[in-house]
Amino acid sequence: MVFFQAALLAGYAYALIVSKLAFRQQLMLQLLLLALAFLSLPIGLSPSWVNSVPANSNPSFWLLTCLTALVGLPFFIVSSNGPLLQKWFSHTGFTSARDPYFLYSASNAGSLVALLAYPVLLEPNFTLGLQSRIWTGGYTALVVLVSLCGFAFWRLHGREITNAPLNPRSSVLVADSPTEKRNATPSVRRRLRWLLLAFVPSSLMLGVTNYMSTDIASVPLLWIIPLALYLLTLVFAFARRQLISLRVLTLILPGATLVFLLIYLLDISAGPAVMIGFNLFYFFLAALTCHSQLAADRPSTTHLPEFYLWMSLGGVLGGVFNALLAPVIFSSVSEYPLVMLLACLLLPSAAEQSEARRTRWMDFLLPAGVLLFTLALGLVVNKVSPGKLAGLILAFVVPMCITYPFRKRPLRYALCLGAIMLGASFVTVVGKKTLHTERNFFGVLRVTRNASNTMHTLFHGSTIHGRQSTIADRRCEALSYYHRSGPIGQVFATFQSSSAAKNVAIVGLGTGATAVYARPNESWTFYEINPAVVNIARNPQYFTYVVDCSQVPFNVVLGDARQKLREAPDAHYGLIVLDAFSSDAIPVHLTTQQAIDLYLSKLAPGGLLVFHVSNRNLDLTPVVADLARSRNLSCITLGDPMTVPIEGKDPSLWVVMARSPTDFVVLANSSNALVLTGDDRRGVWTDDFSNILSVFRWR
Repeated sequence: MVFFQAALLAGYAYALIVSKLAFRQQLMLQLLLLALAFLSLPIGLSPSWVNSVPANSNPSFWLLTCLTALVGLPFFIVSSNGPLLQKWFSHTGFTSARDPYFLYSASNAGSLVALLAYPVLLEPNFTLGLQSRIWTGGYTALVVLVSLCGFAFWRLHGREITNAPLNPRSSVLVADSPTEKRNATPSVRRRLRWLLLAFVPSSLMLGVTNYMSTDIASVPLLWIIPLALYLLTLVFAFARRQLISLRVLTLILPGATLVFLLIYLLDISAGPAVMIGFNLFYFFLAALTCHSQLAADRPSTTHLPEFYLWMSLGGVLGGVFNALLAPVIFSSVSEYPLVMLLACLLLPSAAEQSEARRTRWMDFLLPAGVLLFTLALGLVVNKVSPGKLAGLILAFVVPMCITYPFRKRPLRYALCLGAIMLGASFVTVVGKKTLHTERNFFGVLRVTRNASNTMHTLFHGSTIHGRQSTIADRRCEALSYYHRSGPIGQVFATFQSSSAAKNVAIVGLGTGATAVYARPNESWTFYEINPAVVNIARNPQYFTYVVDCSQVPFNVVLGDARQKLREAPDAHYGLIVLDAFSSDAIPVHLTTQQAIDLYLSKLAPGGLLVFHVSNRNLDLTPVVADLARSRNLSCITLGDPMTVPIEGKDPSLWVVMARSPTDFVVLANSSNALVLTGDDRRGVWTDDFSNILSVFRWR
């Protein structure tokens, strides 16, 4: 997201500079760059780039560098077309050209259609290579259309504009707005406001995505919805007719912010569907309010390229703040509610300027009073009824009721809400049993304990990645998906009674629960991409599986498993367990034909290849079955009906592959085993093709 926002900024900056040249120079330079971009087409990822992924450091810089090298030039020049063509159009003399910003609405409508069409139409039906060639064909058509626009404009105006800059005509003004303000050179304050009004929706989009996938529910492709709503707000805000007036939006947003902060501070959960719906509604409301204010304050076409530049800069800063700075500054998704306060701060003030200046001191004194009042209520609640919902409602709702009348004074209102948030951090919240929170490029990890402090659980977002009992005689009992009475216990029993090589590869460390199955005559290697997971699994304050329960040395290889497995000796492992899947996203590159070929090259004769496919949202069984069929492997699934509940155990589903049915004959005869045959009619996943929607659990 940061890359595309930065490339958009570069394209808008270029458009601003070029717009000051003579039209003939603009056209020739634009066509030259459009043609130059063909050097990087069709888009493709080379093996050298894949092999250069850093294993032991944050891959953000690598990812940005890779995207810049692969798609930087075409996206840069494509992004510059919007403001440049709108600038040309504003000088055509057409009536609609007096306010060409409706074209920005059309542009974002096109982006919205493309966003929704990709997972529904393109990804399920075309390979990546074919998609790249289709995109190259579309780009070629774009170059032709831009050329036609340029030459048509040249012909329309003749030689009068050929060697002269496109200076604005006095008649080219934005309708329905004060002429002086539109034509005037934007002040520093006005430019800064443009930047902030673009910053807030960009930051909120990433914030709401992280918050929903981290604290509410891990759902595949969930990120598409906030991005689609973001584009939709731009479509609505810059359309010729406003569907929702700015006045209505500014009336609703303060109250909606109050409700959201109350839910956030009380840690209320009304079910994933309701919570996701409310968060998306609030985001849409806040983003539309900011974008509508931007559209209402758009300048004349004289300053059109500059306006888009400041908007783009705000978007970039929002992305940088959330993607690069927030993971370093905050251990949770704290940037989300903070940017909500900024959205309230940017609302238009209902007070007269003279009155606002006269009572400015109250804008700071009243929030200080609200902070002290919230702290006082918090102290009382902590002493009388710590962690009780009724006490928390008293501690938060009363200050909010005092604050709400200030909503017509944005600075005062936002600072008061910030004071309540600060005061709330000193109040004992219901159900707060978090032992550790850590955030990095790969997401948010949380270690929690249960109410009786007898069990620790590791969460990645809202997905459980393992548990361990803190009771002495149960500390080395594998829990969660790894219980001995579950399918993985059957797998290890079969493997350890076989004659296969006693080398084990586990892809995905989690809490290290599988280490309890290790025997002294075996050699184990864990492959883990997230260094934070390794640190948590090694820390005896949280989990002790790899410290106290394993009978073999703890050997972990940090980095992407598919890359690192290439370095292992051929035919080395008697058991390879793929346990790197979660509910929100699966590493598709670990479930392709090419990945299976790699695993088979490292699997010893008689060895087993095991996939953990437990997933709340995706049915991965057909994918793995088709992969097995494509390589003539025997394949079974092992379910866990959980007929007898066991404390700390979670139901799980595993798929086992082998070169021959005789390699897992005992497993295949188990009552919970089911033979998988695959289906030739389905497309087998490869490095060039996957289809997430085809395995989605629609319920």
